[in-house]
Amino acid sequence: MTVGLWLIGARGSIGTTVTAGLALLAAGAGDPATTGMVSELDEFAGLGLVSPDDLVIGGHDLAGVSMKGRAEELVQAGVLPAHALPLARPALEAVDARVRPGVRGGGRDVIGQIQRDLSSFSDQHGLETVVVVNIATTEALSPVLPVHEDLGVLDRALDDGESPLPASALYAYATLDMGLAFIDFTPSMGAAIPALHELAVQRGTVYAGRDGKTGETLVKTALASMFGSRNLTVTSWAGLNLLGGGDGRALADPDRAAAKLASKARSVRQAFGPDVAAPVHIDYVEDLGEWKTAWNHVRFTGFLGTPMTMQITWQGCDSALAAPLVIDLARFTARARLAGQVGALDALAFFFKDPLGSDEHRLDHQFRRLVSWAGGFRDET
Repeated sequence: MTVGLWLIGARGSIGTTVTAGLALLAAGAGDPATTGMVSELDEFAGLGLVSPDDLVIGGHDLAGVSMKGRAEELVQAGVLPAHALPLARPALEAVDARVRPGVRGGGRDVIGQIQRDLSSFSDQHGLETVVVVNIATTEALSPVLPVHEDLGVLDRALDDGESPLPASALYAYATLDMGLAFIDFTPSMGAAIPALHELAVQRGTVYAGRDGKTGETLVKTALASMFGSRNLTVTSWAGLNLLGGGDGRALADPDRAAAKLASKARSVRQAFGPDVAAPVHIDYVEDLGEWKTAWNHVRFTGFLGTPMTMQITWQGCDSALAAPLVIDLARFTARARLAGQVGALDALAFFFKDPLGSDEHRLDHQFRRLVSWAGGFRDET
């Protein structure tokens, strides 16, 4: 089975890390069990998932820098090992040649161009299916409008030459309309509107998202069960995020940051209740480069109302944390699509801050749901 992995934002740090990582694994230079790939855990053996060696990467991007150039930057930043470039260069150059110009907005014409790019990619490589993953820069927060509520209304607007969708939702429309799977690893709109759920059901395909859970929120959702099972009451959870790199630059824009902040705060309120104070701040610190630091201050009460405090510091490299999850999501989603599942894949909530189709944010509960869902594929093989 050969599956296409089409990355929106392919030349960014995450896309380049995915491409280089798969090349290193294929060359025997990395052990999947040590790369953060959830799909390589024993719980997911024997499911008939596509092998990482059988993922063919392509994508869209607005950036002019080559993947090889980005990989050199990632080596300098300490994200990729120094031995990666010689081993990964052929793959980086091959994928870079498949990257098509990205889109910023538009209507039917843009959707048609995206679909032609996807069809050409699939035909050229003889792919069984294609999974499209949005890892592009976070968009400004987009309100859900009346035109987004109903597929018929949306289609009429598009037919009339209107442009009612942001770029992420145009990609989602184009993908789902072709019967392919769409994953939003960002907090952008993507497929998270009723009209596109309707489209996915009509075309018999799947989607998942949104906003990949890689660092600070991963810790929050893991600790949610600890506080809950000990019957300790969380009263506030404040977070400060210091980011470098392209993500940090993008989120220095207040309109883009609003979407990310809403996604982060939502996980706390869903886990601990709407009355928990959950302020979150994001600051761009240029010299952090590809690295980020998150500091959390948690207030909670115990027996007899005794107040207590927990402080957490998380430091990590977002692209190295995100890349294996993108591969996991491609493997699970392709399996679900080929098994005939339809609609939002709520079982993939484990991977997201703001999971579509699920209100469960406790990490251990999400993992059990993922294992149970995936076990159904074992019964089919």
